Amino acid sequence: MAELVERNESEEFARLLGAARRVVLGIRQMTKPVIASIEGPAFGAGFNLALACDLRIASATATFSQAFVKLGFHPDWGGTYFLPRMVTPNIACEMFFLGDPIDAARALQLGLINRVVAPEELEAETRKLSERLRDGPAVSIAAAKHAVYASEHDGLEKMLQYEVEAQVRCFESEDGREGVRAFLEKRPQKFKGR
Repeated sequence: MAELVERNESEEFARLLGAARRVVLGIRQMTKPVIASIEGPAFGAGFNLALACDLRIASATATFSQAFVKLGFHPDWGGTYFLPRMVTPNIACEMFFLGDPIDAARALQLGLINRVVAPEELEAETRKLSERLRDGPAVSIAAAKHAVYASEHDGLEKMLQYEVEAQVRCFESEDGREGVRAFLEKRPQKFKGR
């Protein structure tokens, strides 16, 4: 970025931001859950990339900052979309206007991350979470992911209709049948992702 600023390459800079747009939209539009595993500083675009993910797990040593203001820049990578939906407007303004870092405990308190773990446990805990999602009912999880993000713009009537459609897809899925059988047989489910 420093080279682009020095050469005043605004078109190239805009092209890079376009790539960021594709990454963020890709995360949100894919059916699989995306986990951000955060160790160390997540500043600027790194923080916003984490916010684009569905779940966030952080090391107790992780820090977060909307550091753009410290460079005289504007937030990107979806930060102005995600952060104000996750925290109150005054907190979003403080983070955007000042760029001061917060620690993992404060990020958890604000609801910006789902879990905080010891640094030496981050990789194992992230793996456990991803395996649990992998072994879950794929149709159900994909439908729930879609519903969470659709509810940001769709009204109650549309969401109620989507729930019926998604529930029927789950009902017709192999995993749906397995879930009911396992419940009735009082045994753990063995989902196959279908």
